[in-house]
Order: sequence, then structure tokens, then C-alpha cells
Amino acid sequence: MKNYQKLVAHYQSIQNFEHLRAICSWDQATNMPSGGAESRAQAMAELAVHLHKLHTAEELEELINNASLEQLTEHQHASLREITRVWQHATALPSSLVKAKSLAGARCEHQWRLQRQQNDWPQFKHNFDEVVSLSQEEAQIRADLLGSTPYDAMLDIYEPGMTSVQLDALFGDLASWLPDMIQQAKTSCVDQHNAHFAIEDQTQLANELMAFLGFDFNHGRLDTSVHPFCGGVSQDTRITTRYESTDFLNAMMGVIHETGHACYEQNLPKDIQALPVGKARSMAIHESQSLFYEMQIGRSDAFIQFLSGKAQALFKQQSEHNTPYMLKAQLQQVQPSLIRVDADEVTYPAHIILRYEIEKALINQEIQCGDIPELWDAKMTQLLGISTKDNYKDGCMQDIHWTDGSFGYFPSYTLGAMYAAQFKAAMMQSVNIEQHLSEGDFSPIYAWLKNNVWQHASRYTTEELLIKSTGQPLNTEFFKTHLRKRYCNG
Repeated sequence: MKNYQKLVAHYQSIQNFEHLRAICSWDQATNMPSGGAESRAQAMAELAVHLHKLHTAEELEELINNASLEQLTEHQHASLREITRVWQHATALPSSLVKAKSLAGARCEHQWRLQRQQNDWPQFKHNFDEVVSLSQEEAQIRADLLGSTPYDAMLDIYEPGMTSVQLDALFGDLASWLPDMIQQAKTSCVDQHNAHFAIEDQTQLANELMAFLGFDFNHGRLDTSVHPFCGGVSQDTRITTRYESTDFLNAMMGVIHETGHACYEQNLPKDIQALPVGKARSMAIHESQSLFYEMQIGRSDAFIQFLSGKAQALFKQQSEHNTPYMLKAQLQQVQPSLIRVDADEVTYPAHIILRYEIEKALINQEIQCGDIPELWDAKMTQLLGISTKDNYKDGCMQDIHWTDGSFGYFPSYTLGAMYAAQFKAAMMQSVNIEQHLSEGDFSPIYAWLKNNVWQHASRYTTEELLIKSTGQPLNTEFFKTHLRKRYCNG
């Protein structure tokens, strides 16, 4: 197996550089002074080119071909399958395009932070045009290689095997019943008038919740950033949140969401973590873990009772805001809103359908960047009854994903919600989730996820993983049933 072992050594080298890139990206979002943006962009672009060279090294094709003839175990065959997939994606692009896109994305993302605050679509579009043009070029190259549409080629990066034909059917079904469910489930907004929660107390609560949910602080940490995220690597997992003194729940739900991502990362098999097969199965499976934590667990009645006890002990001066009744009213309220990351569980898929339809048309070159604001407003009005006309910062400029060309990513969120509902339904066959939460014991839930999802990494395709852990491929009825039971009285 000398060829396979050489591949293992090569990907260990790649992992070391990816570790550095991940920590530099975290620093860029949390600590880097604004004056360091341009030099950091240059450094990150150089690192991206170096990683691209490692991923496309001349000897890899021969090593892959020769390794396929060696006597490999079942897991090694799965590993070689994932190595081949990663190599094919990497060799599709010239280094010049990788560097150009990295630079354009870094500039666009950095200036977006201020341009969004200023509602400055024209200046944002100036940078965004370049990102889109380079992304369209990338998508076409990948499409020629895979024999697919440009958008499907980008989608394959984040959700291998998924196609826009499948998504059109899944999201089309969602869109057929979601608006009616939103109207049926809609509640009044909860007034948090005069509430105040000290940031240092929120930070303490965040750390307590992370520990309860199984986060390993020996291999990770919590910080703040403009946009909550989970980054780093399995051995050093960084998560961030953002705090508001008048509402501690936004930060806590952000922390719980990112802790789901982090626990998945921290529990990937250590013996193969440098290899593609040792990475998370897909972005939708990754999102299923964060949404399982935040939505399936974090907004359940049993967890709300648990959270209320924690909040009552910590925010003693705000006890009237922390009763189970008040927390449930906030965490299970349904109200159409402008901002995706603040959306409730029922309206959230509408935000994803909107983005999916726009980015698919954009990457397939059926629309231009200048068409986005009007399309955004029309789809928001259709799906959620809210206009975003001339409100770019709360409309088409609100997300960070498009600034660096992450087209094909957004469907992962709603696919993840569907997977999460299916995982919970399967888990409930052997784990009494409500009872364990009421007893303050998360360990059986954690153990089920570790045994059925996390430890497998990418050894199985997404469909194989679902069948192995739940007994069937994706079944969207679990998601619909979950929403109806929680928000529409069954």
C-alpha cells in the first residue's frame, strides 16, 4: 500500500497548512485591526495558492491510480474515493483563478462590513461584480469537468451528489405549504422593554451552556465577531457569537448553534482527520448538527425549562424576563422578519429558498448582479410579506457568504434542518430526549450523535449515512411533522 500511504503523508502536509489558514481566518474576523486588511488579503491569497499547488501536485494522479490497484480495506477505499473527489475539484481550477478569487473575496468581504452599515449597494456592487464574475468562471470550468450546470457544479462542493433538480423539488414542496403554515403559526412579538443583561454574565452563561452540550475547552474557545461562526480545526475549534445587552437569547442561541458545529468537528475520528475522508460529510450534514443543537434541542420545552433555571440564577435582576413562559414565548415565536440569522424556525426556510433561487440564476448567468435587489424584494414580499425596497443592508447585503463567492452554500441550511428532524426522530426510538433534558443530562443525546453521525466523518455518502443512522434516505415529512407539532399544535 505504498501509494496509498504516500497519499496519507501528502494530505497530512495539506492539513497543517489548512490549520494555519483556519486560524488566520478566525483572527481576521475577530482580532485583526482594519489596517491589516490588505496585507492579510495578500498573505491569505498566497496561502490559498500554495494549498492549491499541494492539492494539484503532479504526482497525485499517478498515486491515486496506483492506489486503486492496491489491496485496501473498506475504509481505505472510502478514503481513496474522497481523495479522488477533492483532487478532481482542485485540479479543475488554474492557480491564477484561485488567487484572483481569494483577493477579490477578501476585498469585498472587508469593505462589505462598512458598506452594509451605510446601506451602500452601489459601492458594494462594484466589488461584488468581480467576485461574481470570477465565481461564474469557476462554475463554468467545474461544470465542463462534471458535465453539469454551472450552479450544480458549485453545489457539489458543499453538498456532494445534490442537484438543483432535486432542490427544485424539495424547495418547491416547501414553498407550497410554508406560507400557510407561517400564517397559522404566527405569534405576537414579545416585548423585552427595559431588559438588561450584562455582557460578562452572558459570556459566563454561554460557557456554561457550551460545557453542558459537550464542548471541549481543551481544544477550543469562544470569542465575539460581527457574524457568528465556527472555525479553526478539530484540534483547535473556534466559535464566535455577538452580544446584545437587551436580549441574551440571541447570543445564547448563536452559541448553541455554533457548539453543534464544534462538537461535530471535535468528534471527527482523530486517526484520519488529516484525510478528506476524515472531514465532515457535507455542509448540510454539518448544518444538521448545529440545527439539531439549536432548534431540535435548544428551543424544545424541556431545554427551555433548563435554560430558565440557569438564567434565573445568573440574571437575578431580570427574573421577570427569564421565566419558562417568557423564554418559550421568545424562542418559539413565529414572526416574519428581514434578517435570516434572526429568523425563527418556521420562516427560516423562506429565507433560504429566496437565496437559492437568486444565486442559482446568477451563477447560471440568467440574471446580473444589478437584478438582485429587485428580485430580493419581490421574493421577500411573496414568501414573507415584507418589502426590502431600498433597504439593502437588511436585504441583499445582509449575508457574508456571497462576498467571498460561496455560491451553492445556502441550500445547506434548510437541507440541514430536514436532516436534523430526521436524526431526532431516529434518536427518539432509543433515547428519551425530553426526560434526559429535564434531568440536566445531555450525555445520551451526545453519545447517539457521536456514534451515529460524528464518528463516521465522510466514510459514507450522505444518503448512506442517513440510511445507516435513521433507516431511510432523506424524508422531508419528518421536518414538516416537527414544525406542525411544535408550532401548530400537531
